[in-house]
Parts: sequence; structure tokens; C-alpha cells
Amino acid sequence: MPFWDKLFRKKGADPMADEQQNVENTAEDTEVKVDTEAEVKAEAEAQTEGAEEKADNNSEVEALKAKAAETEDKLLRLRADFENFRRRTRQEKEELGNSVEAEFVKNLLPLIDNFERAMAADTTDVETFKKGMIMIQKQLMDALKNKGLEPIEAKDAKFDPNFHQAVMRVENPDLEDDTIAMEMQKGYMVKGKVIRPAMVQVVSN
Repeated sequence: MPFWDKLFRKKGADPMADEQQNVENTAEDTEVKVDTEAEVKAEAEAQTEGAEEKADNNSEVEALKAKAAETEDKLLRLRADFENFRRRTRQEKEELGNSVEAEFVKNLLPLIDNFERAMAADTTDVETFKKGMIMIQKQLMDALKNKGLEPIEAKDAKFDPNFHQAVMRVENPDLEDDTIAMEMQKGYMVKGKVIRPAMVQVVSN
């Protein structure tokens, strides 16, 4: 064996082996560098995507805020319009009610005139005075009927708690139970709505 071979083997310094080891180390360093660059590039891309996504989210939030503000403004305007409508409707209703009342009172003025004439008349004829009162009563009832007033039928009718108020129960063998024996006070309706039930005696045998 040559001297140099013995020397290299003794000291563990094989030039070919060292060169091969250096090549392998360089390849490993290159691979590590490549991997590191790839990781950095991937991280950069991820951060860029995150930033773009955040920007998109911010834009969406701003759009939603703008839409919410617009909706709130519309609601406020709608509420103001509704309040104005209610106020205007209430005012018109009051004016209409006042107008109706004034017209009704105007229709009653002729009755007042007739009452005044009857009271001022110098007469001792009871029958004539009675006829005058009957005429005035008819005028009054006609004026009220024009406004929808109508009497509730009670005499000999069947008792109906929707229209009659029983204030007394009496026995009467000639009449069936729950028949109205006598009307004690007239009841009235206005356009089908009871404003005062008729006070009646009801048969209860």
C-alpha cells in the first residue's frame, strides 16, 4: 500500500470522501434555502390574501352601515309623515264633527221657535195647546229620524237583553214567559246601534 494511502486512511482524511461530503452538504443547504424561500413566499401570499379579505370585509361593513343609515332615515321620514297624517286626520275629524253638530242644532231651531210661540200664546184652550205640543213633538222626532234615530219595539215583544232592560217581572197567565208585559221607558237606536235599551216589565209565570 502506498504511503499516502496509509496516511489518509490513518488520519481519516480521504480527499474524495471529503469532496463528496461537501457536495452533499451544499445540496442540503440548497434544499433548505429553497424550502425556506417557498415558505416565505407562501406566508407572503397568505398575508396578502388575508389583507385582501380584510379589505373586502371592511367594504362590506361600510356598505351595510350605509344601507342601515339609509333605512333609518326612511323610517324617520315615514314616522314624520304618519304623525302629520294623524294630526291632519284628527283635525279634519274635529272639524267634521263640529260641522255636523252645527247642522243638527240648526235643524232644531224651528222647534225652539214653535215652543216659544206656544208658550207666548194667550189661550185657555187645553185641546189647542195639546195639538200644538203634538206638532212640535212630531217635528222633533222627524229631525232626529233624519239623523238615524229609531225607537226600539217593546210592547208584546219577546224579551231580548240586547234591546231591553228588565226592571220588573210579573205574572200574567194570558202571556207566555219572557213576553214583555209593559214598556216603562222607550228605548232608542241610532243607525242600528242601541243608545238606550227599553225599560220593560217581563212576564214570568
